[in-house]
Amino acid sequence: MNCIIIDDEPLALELLEDNIRMVEKLELVASCRSATQAMQALKEHTVDLIFCDIQMPGISGLQFVKSLTQKPLIIFVTAYEQFALDGFELDVVDYLLKPVAVERFLKACNKAVAVHEQAKRINEPETGKRRKHIFLYADYNLIKVNHEDIMYVEGLKDYVKIYLANAPKPIISRVTIKSLESQLPADDFFRVHKSYIVNLDHVHSIRKGRIKIAEVEIPFSDGYKEVITRMTGKME
Repeated sequence: MNCIIIDDEPLALELLEDNIRMVEKLELVASCRSATQAMQALKEHTVDLIFCDIQMPGISGLQFVKSLTQKPLIIFVTAYEQFALDGFELDVVDYLLKPVAVERFLKACNKAVAVHEQAKRINEPETGKRRKHIFLYADYNLIKVNHEDIMYVEGLKDYVKIYLANAPKPIISRVTIKSLESQLPADDFFRVHKSYIVNLDHVHSIRKGRIKIAEVEIPFSDGYKEVITRMTGKME
């Protein structure tokens, strides 16, 4: 995994560099003193993981991460514990408080490596028997979700809400709806709106402009009428 460090303190950069050298699966490609330098590093390198301070002059670590359209995995390394909730909302891999013990740092790195390798396996072409589940990163964990349990998916910019049968609340995961769509079997799951994917097995009924699943009505627009035809084998 290629990684970069962002921290305005030279000593903090050196300590992180030393720690990263202990992790066999990490390759440090840039050490940055500011978010501006990090933006340049992202243009020059393929980056899988960012170790990022929060309180920095100019653009803060939180502002920097929020600005990214294609987000690598993020581990915040900061002296300020009050930003942990912000980190959770950004779905970071981990939140480390300075000074960071080596054991705690290695645990965070191992988690990032596990998430990265699982994502690679999900995106690799399947061979042999058909996969019946996906793994999604949510709430600081990789969560296994069976295809048959997914009723529908709602896309929200860089996030999705996955609504499951017999679950009180949806799973929220930092992935685009387009990316998730590519991971789901096309003969069961249909993109019926720019913001919605439905599981045909859970569709109760279809009427003009609406698809009913459980007690929810999912909209579909004129641009997706062809999809409805493929779902039902009939003209809408």
